Amino acid sequence: MNTNERSFSPSRWRLYLVYSIAFILFAVAAGRLFYLTVLDKEFLQNQGEMRAVRTESIPATRGMILDRNGEPLAVSTPTWTVIANPRDLWGLSEDPVNLAKPIGERKIPEQEIARLAEAMGVGSALLKERFEINRNKGFMYLKRQIPPHEAEAILDADVVGVSKIKEYKRFYPAGEVTSQVVGFTNIDDKGQEGLELAYDQALQGKPGKFSYMKDLKGNIIRTLGQEVPEQAGENIELSIDMRLQYLAYRELKAVVTEQRASSASAVILDVRTGEILAMVNQPSFNPNDRSDLEPEELRNRAVIDLFEPGSTMKPFSVTAAMRSGQYNTESIIDTNPGYLRFGRYTIRDFRNYGEIDLETVLVKSSNVATSRIALSLPQDTIWNMFYELGIGSPVGLGFPGETTGKLPMHPKWHPSEIATLSYGYGLAVSTLQLAQAYMVLANHGYKVPVTLFKQDIPPQGEQVIPADIARDVVHMLQAVVTEGSGKKAQIPGYNVAGKTGTVHKVGEGGYAYDQYISLFAGVVPATNPRLAMVVMVNDPKGRKYYGGEVSAPVFSRVMEGALTTLNIPPDRPEGLREVRLEETNKAPYRIVQGN
Repeated sequence: MNTNERSFSPSRWRLYLVYSIAFILFAVAAGRLFYLTVLDKEFLQNQGEMRAVRTESIPATRGMILDRNGEPLAVSTPTWTVIANPRDLWGLSEDPVNLAKPIGERKIPEQEIARLAEAMGVGSALLKERFEINRNKGFMYLKRQIPPHEAEAILDADVVGVSKIKEYKRFYPAGEVTSQVVGFTNIDDKGQEGLELAYDQALQGKPGKFSYMKDLKGNIIRTLGQEVPEQAGENIELSIDMRLQYLAYRELKAVVTEQRASSASAVILDVRTGEILAMVNQPSFNPNDRSDLEPEELRNRAVIDLFEPGSTMKPFSVTAAMRSGQYNTESIIDTNPGYLRFGRYTIRDFRNYGEIDLETVLVKSSNVATSRIALSLPQDTIWNMFYELGIGSPVGLGFPGETTGKLPMHPKWHPSEIATLSYGYGLAVSTLQLAQAYMVLANHGYKVPVTLFKQDIPPQGEQVIPADIARDVVHMLQAVVTEGSGKKAQIPGYNVAGKTGTVHKVGEGGYAYDQYISLFAGVVPATNPRLAMVVMVNDPKGRKYYGGEVSAPVFSRVMEGALTTLNIPPDRPEGLREVRLEETNKAPYRIVQGN
């Protein structure tokens, strides 16, 4: 065999072929590796991140709700929530046969469940059942919103797939005192009632995001940084003054207990700004512990519940009469013989008062006189007065469930309808609407919007009652407190103007003559009003049920404390019989006699 034949032997040819194929394969692999790691490296990174990198939401702090002095009424506190990934737990097994099965067919790791149950302080069987139900899910809650030490105790059990996340829990420092106004959130920090619901979007804030790497057991091994920072929710500053709120709540709760009443509500307004300084209800509830919560306790009765206001509307019927020009402070009304008949319907007074002036109409709370006045006016006069004061219209707080009230309008009025409307029957109001009407009277007839938010700039309003007429009516209402049914509303050192009301409740068969609503509405100091308040007590079951006996004393105690708290000076030094009526809005400066 010659040299050329040996060099091209079949064995050498095969060797070259193997080398060539190996080189080609190596080149292809190297090229692919170069392509993936240099030219298309994002693919491998994305695949790796899909398996090891997670994006977590950063909860945003919910905005605080504050009173006008910065006292917190609703705050969010950080807590820990323990979670689990059932898929990670089902990935554990010492039995290769069990591991080879689909997750849905594998046996649960008993020892892990038992250890976790012991750390959580729950039954092993119950926890096992929860994991069985969620075995195909990648997320489940174990314990929500618990203290840090409790969360750490559970994590110390070192169970695969168990970790913790940060959440916020809502806390209400004032408890039941502001519960129906502030409302509450659910466990997911979403507003459910009150202002928490009405302003949920503003309070919520926006959650952030951050990325991290985890190991096979789900533990965070490295934080990759914050991608989107969280934004805290807006704080809301209310007009409520917690000093007055506590005072009003205490007295309202006391009278409901004493009189065994079904419910009650009270509202205090700043007559110049329209700010709600206090709004309280009974019964109430503790928003921090809602385990025994009854649905009826959720009602912000001052805004939602309706009732016939009765005699508390008589001052506005007198106001309408004076505004018409047909009546003035010297006008005399003949109430003889002490009753009025409209077919089978009769309107009566407590007794026959004979001929009386407008002040005496209010002091004696004469239904007959008020009816005669209303019937002497154009038929829409009383209705228009009530409507301009806000009766039959929503106050406009934006509060969930806020009522419009009821102010009926008839194409043709029957005389009995005009008469009953004039002394507060046949219409329905909320406690807040009635307080708004007295606020207008106290503010010299100038109506400003009612608000639950602190006002830094004086609001714009409208003059709905001539200032001199408003002042005259307020002066007449002082006599109701000094001489009439409102004596128990008196406050030492201050002139009080107000009106009592005792209304029969409406039952299934008409008016129930053994069930009442007790009312008192008033303003202080009467010579230069700053505050208006309405107290409504529903269905008192004690021996007392008249507004002057049940609600007027509550007004007196609350307002005495409010005037002192707000440093409003006395306008009636003790022992003096003369009361100086201050000059406001160019009104005449005069001296009037009173007790």
